[in-house]
Amino acid sequence: MDRGRGSNRIPADAVAVGGGRILAVGSRDVAALTGPRTRRIDARGGAVLPGINDAHLHLVGASMAAFGYLDVSAPIAPGWDAVARRLEGAEPGEDGWVRARGWDDVLIGPAAGQILDVRPDTPVVAFDSTGHQLVANREALRRAGLAASTPDPAGGVIVRGEGGEPTGLFQDAAMEIVNRALPPVPAATLRKAVLAMQRRLHTQGITSLTEPGLGPASAGLLDGSGSVEAIRLLGDLAVSGELMLRVAVLMLFAGTGGADSAAIGAGLASRLRHAYTDRGIAPERLRIAGVKVFADGIPRSGTAWMAEPYGDHCTRGSLVIAGATEQDRVEELRHILRLVDRAGLQAGIHATGDAATEAAADALAAATDPGRRHYIIHGAFSTPETTLARMAQHGIGYSTNPLIRHGAGDAMRRLLGEERFARHQPLRTAATAGVPFTLASDAPVASTDWRETIVAAVRRGTRTSPGIPGDPEGISGLEALAAMTADAAWQDHAEQFKGTIAPGMAADLCVLAGQWPDDDRIEELLETDVALTIADGVPAREHAPR
Repeated sequence: MDRGRGSNRIPADAVAVGGGRILAVGSRDVAALTGPRTRRIDARGGAVLPGINDAHLHLVGASMAAFGYLDVSAPIAPGWDAVARRLEGAEPGEDGWVRARGWDDVLIGPAAGQILDVRPDTPVVAFDSTGHQLVANREALRRAGLAASTPDPAGGVIVRGEGGEPTGLFQDAAMEIVNRALPPVPAATLRKAVLAMQRRLHTQGITSLTEPGLGPASAGLLDGSGSVEAIRLLGDLAVSGELMLRVAVLMLFAGTGGADSAAIGAGLASRLRHAYTDRGIAPERLRIAGVKVFADGIPRSGTAWMAEPYGDHCTRGSLVIAGATEQDRVEELRHILRLVDRAGLQAGIHATGDAATEAAADALAAATDPGRRHYIIHGAFSTPETTLARMAQHGIGYSTNPLIRHGAGDAMRRLLGEERFARHQPLRTAATAGVPFTLASDAPVASTDWRETIVAAVRRGTRTSPGIPGDPEGISGLEALAAMTADAAWQDHAEQFKGTIAPGMAADLCVLAGQWPDDDRIEELLETDVALTIADGVPAREHAPR
């Protein structure tokens, strides 16, 4: 067994747990606690890790993507003709809509117009794999009130044909137009999906996560299912004892375009931030951690704000914060972050362009308390050494997604160019600078299987390239593991409670069926099963369903 983080592993051959906590580590100390009623679990020589903490996993959206919608991902539907056939044959839900998820235009080609004429009498919507695009048919457009005269919203794109007519493709903030036309997901459907996802995560060794965006502006994110009702559902599951994941929630008071201080201020003044404390829910189980703020979009849509032009249209993008000029938008972002900081909450700032990342880091450094542990989500850097050094100085964290870099890397290399792509996700520079960083899935955008994330962080490859040997921004497997355990606990203000294996810490453990591989064999991790997950001191499979 191993405990600790990074390269400072301390060999240990036994762990004792009781009352939901780790009581002792090491055979000598454990033996002193062992009695005739002690239950023994033999790890059979496998590595014992702290429970995995996915620091950016859309629990509600991932639950619906996996268990609530028709699958149109490339393995199931390898082309738009196959997508259309699946949509044509699908049974509408109780609300009369057909909802699907998973297409990827990098793999199956441009999406504009592809399902516009599918099922003319039934509204159809299909969300893509990134969570930043959807396609809809004509009936869905009619119900959403779409016309050629409908303007693009701030931070979003309604993709149009030559005559200005919508093609059915909506990007970033424009998704909200269609999502608001969708009937709410039935509570029973959402509950069943979340519990099914919890079971899946437990089989993978995941015991904690950050849900990055639930609230009144949910229509602008993913499939729109992360509503205020979803916040209530998680509370219900915690009260009933069915929630056996530890969940930190970022509230979403403004969507993926046009965030302003008025919306954020109104949200902070509401009772939503007290949704769980008002119900007596233990914060170690479920808590409101902070506020999600979208500073820009993503490179694929041309809505990431970059210092230099990129992509087929040679755009630089912009901040998606409200304001008439870029300077106005930067000032409004600073005002928003001050509001969150003064409320005593954490800000998680979505920024995928280097200009957006550096503006967010500057705003946090100038206007916030380092003790809040605000952090940049995703992040790109034109001057990584300088920006990351400033982030370290001001206690600003960094949360990013190596598996997304792997899956979308070929497209990003084309959009950004080799030089910018090479410094994308500068993990080694962040580690050297002393920036606390976490690695996360961003599910449903990428797989929840943390082993894939670890390998992607070490190898830094793409779908078509295995990565550069000795990539200067690669990190070790154990550093990557720390970023999904101990450092994720730091992000949660919970490093004294979880994330390491030591007496007094939460008894959340992930037991592998084999040893942790060396970095030159890191791919073996993908073949090393999770043999057992212990949540709150109890094997996860023994938590009784209700």
